[in-house]
Amino acid sequence: MKKTTLFTFFLMLTGILSAQAPVRQLDKQNMREGESVEYCHTHKRMVELLKDPAMMAIYEQEQQNELLNKGKDIAPKATVYKIPVVFHVLHNGGVENISDEQIFDAMEVINRDYRRLNADADNVHADFQGMPADIEIEFVLATKAPNGTCFKGITRTLSAMSYNGDNGTAQVNAIVSGNDVYNGQWPGNKYMNVFVCGDIGGAAGYTTKPAFGGTGMTNGIWVLHNYVGRIGTSSEYTSRTLTHEAGHWLNLDHTWGGNNNPGNTSSCGTDDNVQDTPNCIGVQSCAMNSNTCNSDNAYWGFDIRDNVENYMDYSYCSKMFTDGQRTRMRNAIVSSSGGRNNLWTTTNLQQTGADGNLYLCKADFFADRTTICVGDVVNFNDDSYNVVTGWNWTFDGGSPAASSDQNPSVTYNTPGYYAVNLTSTDGTTSDSEVKTAYIRVLPASATIPFLEGFESYTSLTSQDNWEIENFNNNNAFTLESNFGHTGTKCVKLVNYGQAAGSSDELISSPVDLSSITSAVTLSFRYAYRKKTSSDVEWLKVYVTGDCGDTWIQRKTLSGNSLSSLTSTTSWSPASSSDWVTVHMTNVTSTYWVDNFRYKFRFESDGGNNFYLDNINIYPGSPSDNLVVGIAEEGEFADLALYPNPADAEVNLRFTVNNAQQMVIAVKDITGKHVKDLLVNAAAGTNLVMMDTNELSSGSYFMTISNGEIAQTMKFVIQ
Repeated sequence: MKKTTLFTFFLMLTGILSAQAPVRQLDKQNMREGESVEYCHTHKRMVELLKDPAMMAIYEQEQQNELLNKGKDIAPKATVYKIPVVFHVLHNGGVENISDEQIFDAMEVINRDYRRLNADADNVHADFQGMPADIEIEFVLATKAPNGTCFKGITRTLSAMSYNGDNGTAQVNAIVSGNDVYNGQWPGNKYMNVFVCGDIGGAAGYTTKPAFGGTGMTNGIWVLHNYVGRIGTSSEYTSRTLTHEAGHWLNLDHTWGGNNNPGNTSSCGTDDNVQDTPNCIGVQSCAMNSNTCNSDNAYWGFDIRDNVENYMDYSYCSKMFTDGQRTRMRNAIVSSSGGRNNLWTTTNLQQTGADGNLYLCKADFFADRTTICVGDVVNFNDDSYNVVTGWNWTFDGGSPAASSDQNPSVTYNTPGYYAVNLTSTDGTTSDSEVKTAYIRVLPASATIPFLEGFESYTSLTSQDNWEIENFNNNNAFTLESNFGHTGTKCVKLVNYGQAAGSSDELISSPVDLSSITSAVTLSFRYAYRKKTSSDVEWLKVYVTGDCGDTWIQRKTLSGNSLSSLTSTTSWSPASSSDWVTVHMTNVTSTYWVDNFRYKFRFESDGGNNFYLDNINIYPGSPSDNLVVGIAEEGEFADLALYPNPADAEVNLRFTVNNAQQMVIAVKDITGKHVKDLLVNAAAGTNLVMMDTNELSSGSYFMTISNGEIAQTMKFVIQ
């Protein structure tokens, strides 16, 4: 292959640096076909590091050393090197918190690829038949932390830094101080640290070559969560990113050379320092007939097509390394550069628990759900590590009360809180895990009409009727005991002074709606102020027809729709006019079950306090209740119908002076009745939300009546 001098390579790097766009501005040339992230940032990250003169000096010395050993296989033949690996999952409670199973699958993929156990290696293009190489490097999940703590090779850290990908060092610092196994440094010469995040600066993966990393923890690999393994959030299409990045970590360049610019014709004049990878400019798709450079004769004796199926290209049909790449990676693993030669030593494998001598060090388990309705089944999963041969479970309040299955299923028939105990064994060592009040069986379903005014409560936490979720561990929903819309109590969320981005939930116990035959209304009263006019905060109402297994969002109020009023001090309602009554008439027949539940979710933008009171669930059809009499045409105060035209829902807002029943009737353009609703309007502002999904496109008339006056408005369904 064409040689590249150190000076030429330096010019190439500095040229990239001067032209490089900011990290957050995505470079479409650096993307694979059909993707929305740049596939790899490794060489871009190294260019950033070379701004440091000290790093440039280290890199230049490493380049000189490589030139001395170029093409030489200095690693002993027929030796399989094992590398301890730790996956650090940095998440913010979302999909980026990938499962253990997805990580285990990623380990299977990378070991398959590096040991040439992938079946597709036998199906490479005819030009490269017989060339796919067994690298004889294996990756093993570590089972001991730096302080000797036993774990399963995975740490988890809850932090918003998961999505702050512009600075990998900051993400590592979050893991060091906040992970659930060991708070300290995980040296890069003892572990191959893999950082799984929600965002890594717009890339799918990146790392640094050995000379850049040293022995620090940042001498690792960053990878986007949906590019890890083949299952969970990832797919077969994105499963080999770790194979690619580990290649860089073991001193490989891209097949077209040391840059992140596939497709540039100038790359025919650069080199990846591997003789048996044909000169190319790189591809972003599976372009099997690509033959971009004609400078291959020196090694091959003829012009050969590009090795598109190489793991170090950008194609989505990668399936091989070459012998030359094998030599380069194995030379890296026995080099002191970056401490790679310490990773596989007997001492380090023992210290990191990657020597294969596994034993039971921790009994643990989890359940598919921990809050259930009476009569529901909970599926328990053994999560003990690292070797388990036997299980002894006991379930307070459950049926069965005991089990020796690895993953038992248990039914709970009585409301309450129940402990679960698991004793695991590997045949020699045993360990027990007890989780008290782990399973919560909700009270029997309430009947309708249902009214919750919170007057009988002493606190929300002492009641069995509500669950409170405080995702950011700050202020949560609590009981206000000094005032309410009616009575002296309500629920409050002290949102004033709370950081933007906070989320809190208040979740109900079940209500039996199985007797509903035509319609049902869920209403509630809330009071709220913004802190500044620019605040955009969200109130979302969810419902479930399966006791909380799945939730569907059925109401959203945000920004000025939630309130256009402001208060620059910590606010509380002073009169009934500060409250708004919301009537949700879109609790459809899907949810007319005996274990219906609902929840309120408030998402903060740094605004003001929120209050909730008088939750009411009642049959909502005039046929189910007293029908008000015939009314004369008149006007209601502050009447508004929006949006108009409407799509999935239409909202009716009005104000009345006293509580009263209202009938809302909808007719089509021919005068045919298509929907009738009964609403228990409260004194003050009322907001009725009506689902329009069942209505065809066209014009309709809505009439609102209280038996004395009626008012009709026209609206359009798109």
